[in-house]
Amino acid sequence: MEPVSQCSLARLLTCEDRPPDQAARLAALVDLFAGLPAPPDPFGLVPRWDEYQRDLLATLEDPAAEAVEEAFLILYAHLHGHEAPYTPAERRRMDAAGGYWNHAGGLTPVLKAPDHLRPDSVSVDFGAGNGLQLLLVQHLSPHACSVQVELSSRAVAFGRELQTWLGIPADRVDWRVADVLDAPVVGHDFIYLYRPVRPEGAGRAFYRRFARELAAQARQVVIFSIADCLGGFLPASFERFYTDGQLTCYKGP
Repeated sequence: MEPVSQCSLARLLTCEDRPPDQAARLAALVDLFAGLPAPPDPFGLVPRWDEYQRDLLATLEDPAAEAVEEAFLILYAHLHGHEAPYTPAERRRMDAAGGYWNHAGGLTPVLKAPDHLRPDSVSVDFGAGNGLQLLLVQHLSPHACSVQVELSSRAVAFGRELQTWLGIPADRVDWRVADVLDAPVVGHDFIYLYRPVRPEGAGRAFYRRFARELAAQARQVVIFSIADCLGGFLPASFERFYTDGQLTCYKGP
């Protein structure tokens, strides 16, 4: 990124609500997106990448924090996607489970996650969409494996393309085309949930099983839960250590 260095941009993006380490990570992502070629797009999901990237590059000529961050978030949201390309059969299964259509998740989990990862950690995203968030976490904080659980086979196919495009090694990501209701819960050090199902019917049973199996395992886990539905099912052995009204974080057991 020629117009401004990462260090200068990190200082610019540091604010009261964003400590320097998270600002440095955001600056690294801005630098990454500013320098990447257009992504592979086999399903026509990111038609405006070039336009939005040009807008980001323009803000970096004479950077102001708000303008840079806004331009980056537009590009990020465009890449992450607002709705996964589900087949009719996948849509019927999602509706039957009370699931939510894929929406672009925010950046806060991506910027905070490296604080809770080690080189030998295993992370997982239940309802990953195209998996962009854990791919970016892998870029910022390389660790043993990111498990991406997603019902949409096309979203996973696109995610595999993004993994190669971002230069994430093949053995660092385990893609699983699966319903979150059936996915194994244990065996992970870091769990990301963006309200994959409603907490009613089959979804209520999912959260009960999720909490029960996590409480029974010996492995300590950190959970990032967006629009949190899980907290009400977790036992007291789990500590809620952060919430901002959108992202809620737990550690335990």
